[in-house]
Amino acid sequence: MLFAPYERYQYARAPLVEVICQLRFPTILSIGAKEPAEFQEAIRKDFPQYAARQEQLPPKVTGLGTPNPKLEQQPAVVNHSFVSADGLWKINLTKDFIALSTLRYTQWEDFALRLDKPLAQFIQVYEPAFFERVGLRYVNAVSRKALGLTDLLWDDLIRSPYLGILGEPDVDESKVGKSAMDTELTLEGGVRMKIHAGPGLLGGGKKDPEVKFILDGDFSTAGKHNPDAVPEKLERMHRFAVCLFQGAITKELHEAMGPTPLAE
Repeated sequence: MLFAPYERYQYARAPLVEVICQLRFPTILSIGAKEPAEFQEAIRKDFPQYAARQEQLPPKVTGLGTPNPKLEQQPAVVNHSFVSADGLWKINLTKDFIALSTLRYTQWEDFALRLDKPLAQFIQVYEPAFFERVGLRYVNAVSRKALGLTDLLWDDLIRSPYLGILGEPDVDESKVGKSAMDTELTLEGGVRMKIHAGPGLLGGGKKDPEVKFILDGDFSTAGKHNPDAVPEKLERMHRFAVCLFQGAITKELHEAMGPTPLAE
């Protein structure tokens, strides 16, 4: 069941490949106009590596519904990145959002703690009026090879609601070229959940040709959120993410990942 309460676990062989928290705010032009030196100095101990790049936004369509719709080029956006010494944690800052991402997620409390200081410093330096969107995304890639489960089908490891046609007993998995489930729904508290689930290649298979099962849960809420309300909203999204993951895996996969219960 998707919304049943589940016990939290830390897995020795967790399939998480990336966790991202993004907070969008009304445009602050000063972030793009000059280097964020004061913000960098406040977080430099934890994120000592700095880089900036120009990102070209896709063209904007104007005049839809008129005889002469037009494509308008958008100005490039400066994306400032601040990276930890080990390269596993990154802060991104633009004139429209701040984000924390990691390639080594262990548990929610650690992630929230690492977000706390840079977010507090951002609020102190730039004083955003409110946040327009609060988002939390968990990208999982289950590897049968890494777990020693190459003799099993996805149907043995993932529950049928997330398998689509692969969950049908008379379908030969080896003959399915592509199968994915993409769903969007609104949860309690106005949280929007987008799910992508299905076999796929990470990064197009350029570095790793193994087909993994991708379970990508993207949770967000839009509105005018006071900065003080952000922790509670993220905590709620994290709880939904736990429900999504635990509700999607079978007991066999759960045991293969090496679970250790986490105290609440």
